[in-house]
Amino acid sequence: METTATILHADLDAFYASVEQLLDPSLRGKPIAVGGGVVLAASYEARAFGIRGGMPGRRARELCPQLIFVGGHFMDYRRLGDAAIKVLDDFTPLVERISIDEAFADVAGCTHLFGPPAEIARAIRRRVRAELGLPISVGVARTKHLAKIASQVAKPDGLVVVNPGTELDFLHDLPVELMWGVGPVTKARLAEIGVHTIGQLTKTPGWSLERLLGPAASEKLTALAWNRDPREIKTHRRAQSAGAQSALGRKPAEERVFRPTLRHLADRIGTRLRAKSRPGRTVTVRVRFADLHSVSRSVTLDAPISASAILAEIAEELVRTVLADHPDEKIISLLAISVSHLEKHWDVQLELPLGLEDEERRPGTKRGMARWMADRAVDMIRDRFGWEAVGYGSVASGLSRSVPDEFRELAEKDL
Repeated sequence: METTATILHADLDAFYASVEQLLDPSLRGKPIAVGGGVVLAASYEARAFGIRGGMPGRRARELCPQLIFVGGHFMDYRRLGDAAIKVLDDFTPLVERISIDEAFADVAGCTHLFGPPAEIARAIRRRVRAELGLPISVGVARTKHLAKIASQVAKPDGLVVVNPGTELDFLHDLPVELMWGVGPVTKARLAEIGVHTIGQLTKTPGWSLERLLGPAASEKLTALAWNRDPREIKTHRRAQSAGAQSALGRKPAEERVFRPTLRHLADRIGTRLRAKSRPGRTVTVRVRFADLHSVSRSVTLDAPISASAILAEIAEELVRTVLADHPDEKIISLLAISVSHLEKHWDVQLELPLGLEDEERRPGTKRGMARWMADRAVDMIRDRFGWEAVGYGSVASGLSRSVPDEFRELAEKDL
C-alpha cells in the first residue's frame, strides 16, 4: 500500500460563473448566474443566497432580486478548461480528465523534478491563477475518492492535503453528501436512519444499508467510507456520451413548452459533438413528470449525427412518443437529451436519420449539406463573437437574422 499522498484532484471553482467574471470584470463580486430559464451555474456570491445549478430562473430571482443573468460563452469555457488541464499535463503524463473543469493527476513519478505533491499542487494553483486568471481548488490524498473530497473541502480557491496517517480522522467528520455517489435522494434516505456524516455511515450495520440502498450501493459506500478505493488514473479515458438537461418547474406537457426547450438542449449538445468531431448514433430523451417519476425513450441510428437540427427533430419525436404513451400526464418538470455511441469522424457528417422517405434530406444531399453548413456557420460565429451572438435553437429553427451576411451566405450556399 502506498504511504504517500500523490493523487491530486484539481477543480476550477464555480467555473462558468468565474469565466464570465473574468471576461467582464464589472461582474466581479456580484451575484451572477449563467443561463436564463434555468440556472446553468452560479457564482459564489449567488450561491450565498441559496442559488444552485439546475434551479429555475424564476426561483433564483425570488431568492436574489439583484441576481444578474448572463449568456454562456461556451467556447471560452472549453478553451480555458483545456488550458487549465494543460497545466497539469506539464507536471505529469498521468492525468485523467473527468469533466470540462476537473481532473485527477498522479504525481508519484515526478516529485524528483518538481518537489513534494503539496508543492506541485501549489505550483498548479499559482500557474492557473497567473496564466488564466481563474481560481482552482486542489485536493491531495492517497486515493482518488479522498482527493476529490479534499478538493471540495478546499473550496473556494484553496488547497487541502490529507496525509495517510490522518485519512480516517479527516474523512469521518465530513457530511455524507460529499461522498462520490451520494446525491439528494441517497442523502435523504440515509438521514432517515440518522446517518449524516461519513463516520456514522461506517457504524451502520451492513444489513441496514443494504436494505436501504441495495447491495451494490451499500458495499461501494462502505468501502469508500473506509477510504478503500483501488481505482487508478486512466489517462486515455474518453467520453462515451454527451448530454444536457433543463429543469422546467411545473409546465404543461405541450409542444409549445417542450419544443423550444429541446432545441435549446440540442443546440448545446450538437455544438459539443461537432467541436470534438464525435457524432453519435444513439439519441435518448428523458421526461420527468410532476410526481418526479421519469420515462426515457431512445433510438439508435444507422449513421452517427452531430447536426443540431436533426438532433432536435429526433428528440421532439421521442418526447411525443413518451407523451402519447402517458396521456394522463399533464405536467412535465424536466427534459433531458443525451447522445451516446460516439464515434470519431474527421470527415463531414451529413445526416438525417428520421423521415428517410424524404430523399432531399438524406445524407450527402444539397439540403443535408446546407444544414451542416448552417451548423458550422453558427459555430464560427460563436467562436468569434461569443455564444450569445446566436441564440439557443437558432440552428434548429434556421439562422437568425442577426447572423452576419458573409456567414449566412456560407450557410445557405447551394452546393
